[in-house]
Amino acid sequence: MRATWKPHTKHRDLTERADLPDSVFAYPKKRKEPMTDASHVRNAIARFDQVTGVTAAERELAFANIKKAAQHYKVDMSESKAEELGTRPSTGRTAADRKKSAKKAAATRKRKGTGGAKTTATRKKARKRPG
Repeated sequence: MRATWKPHTKHRDLTERADLPDSVFAYPKKRKEPMTDASHVRNAIARFDQVTGVTAAERELAFANIKKAAQHYKVDMSESKAEELGTRPSTGRTAADRKKSAKKAAATRKRKGTGGAKTTATRKKARKRPG
């Protein structure tokens, strides 16, 4: 697959994501994983298998874009195929699963009276009070 990535040379103190051209993203159609410097390229490599909602073709294009950006920014990349970076999140949990777990944990904390917004100082005061 032919890469569509091109270096972004217009830099300001804070570049807004909306101001970036599609050509700087690993996934240009979805505008996911911007690669404007070596740090962002390393991040795109590390998170390659965490990107959801993309097709196999988009993943192949992203790999080609990441590879091209890595060469440009002199980031070491030993992988030669997209499959070596993974194709799905390693946890295998969907957003709905995570949300369900979070609700369950919140209910457990509420039932047990733990968690909450108590600070360390508040807990120490509670222990010092004669009961």
